[in-house]
Amino acid sequence: MKVLVSGSSGLIGTELIKQLKSAGHQPIRLVRTTPKSDNEFQWSPQEGKIPEGIMDEVDAVVNLNGATTSRIPWTPGYVKKLISSRLLSTRLLVEAINAAKTPPKVFVSGSAEGYYGNGGDKVLTEESPLGTGFMAELTNDWEQEAKKANIRTVLIRTTLAMSKNAIALKLIKLMISLLFVKSLGNGKQWWAWITVEDHARAIVHLIETTEAEGPYNLVAPEPATCEQIFAALGKKLKRPNLIRIPAWAMRLTAGSAADQILLTSHRMSAEKLLATGFEFNHPTLGQAASYTVR
Repeated sequence: MKVLVSGSSGLIGTELIKQLKSAGHQPIRLVRTTPKSDNEFQWSPQEGKIPEGIMDEVDAVVNLNGATTSRIPWTPGYVKKLISSRLLSTRLLVEAINAAKTPPKVFVSGSAEGYYGNGGDKVLTEESPLGTGFMAELTNDWEQEAKKANIRTVLIRTTLAMSKNAIALKLIKLMISLLFVKSLGNGKQWWAWITVEDHARAIVHLIETTEAEGPYNLVAPEPATCEQIFAALGKKLKRPNLIRIPAWAMRLTAGSAADQILLTSHRMSAEKLLATGFEFNHPTLGQAASYTVR
């Protein structure tokens, strides 16, 4: 299949291009700069510009566009970017899909664990209600834009993407290596996670699985708390986990992002994804830590 990908230069997008090629598909990239190859096409969500007729030429669309939440603290200007980078790009893609004479068969659009708000110890399935707070509101708005597409639509609720190249994981490994950090806050908050490789493989799988529709938690089947993730990485790094960074210190340094993404709890279920027949390459936290510390 020809698969149009936005956000292809990011961490997940780069891996997705690799996995699409591995599965025998032809990835086509939407880029903001001047195209450098035949498989690149220039667009501008801010200006509402996308190549005319491009949706008539592709079989699937994957929307990974969105400013990273890992850049903290969130300034007022960056909060606006978090919002616009998601909503404007999704809106433009949906408009182009709906205007196509022969539209693609499936639209896979980014979403996030933030949809659930702070879930505490509750197991969060795709049927769990919308939470409260900035990230819940933004993620819901993001999903609502994607749902306007008149084709099969899959919403991928992303989680902590574990990879040696992930900004968040680089910071965590640095905290462990230099400061022997044990957790952020009390460490009891659940951090949903998945390796970048499995994340990209899951997207390809959901494209190919014609009955897949609606939201899917892109999360590994083994749940883990913040403290358990730090411990698994500390073991691979051969560093002790001794110090808890208190919640007040996290709020002081990370601002609102502390409560929205670092101290909040997401115990997400992978059952819906597993029910489609997807098989993880890294289903356990130990395997993910080995994949991340290489």
